[in-house]
Amino acid sequence: MRNSIFDLRLITGLILAHALMYFTFYDRAIFWYIFTGSLLILITYAMFQEAVEDEASFFKYISMGIISGLILFFLFWLGVQAFDLLNLPFEKSIKKLYRWFAPELFWQYLALILVAAPGEELFWRGFVQKRLLRYFSPLKSILIAALLYASVHIYSGTFILMLAAFLSGLMWGALYIWKKSMPLVIVSHIVFDIMIFIILPLK
Repeated sequence: MRNSIFDLRLITGLILAHALMYFTFYDRAIFWYIFTGSLLILITYAMFQEAVEDEASFFKYISMGIISGLILFFLFWLGVQAFDLLNLPFEKSIKKLYRWFAPELFWQYLALILVAAPGEELFWRGFVQKRLLRYFSPLKSILIAALLYASVHIYSGTFILMLAAFLSGLMWGALYIWKKSMPLVIVSHIVFDIMIFIILPLK
């Protein structure tokens, strides 16, 4: 580790992300308006700090993005089935998450696909994780970035959303380290969101 505490750009970005997510989750009635605006701000910040990596061909990032997104969704689906089998008290939390934060209007679905998924990947993997790689090993960078990604979801008031963010952050972080392709992880995130919010919701 080399002077990571003095990375002002990283610290500023994290403070900005926490401030924006605090206001995003503050009022569920206007969640999608604030969430969309917040991600646009984080996209802008990330793009000014780090170059976007794309070392995979078009066919590779589309195919691997789709496959990895489906695999992640399937793992989440298995987890929900395990919760049911073990009678763990997460069913109400999952239904509450969908009721509070799932998109309902057409523009919200567009924002989910065109802003939220790309924005989260550009900021958390393309900026935060990439900055952490300057000071930590790839494995530690993935873990720390996933923890930081999960941390901003604390303002949602639900542990299950923090857990979901952490687990998905681990996979997308590892995928980004492996293939060094931002389009790939964005496609993966979009496919996962389409599955979990549109095609086969887990509620």
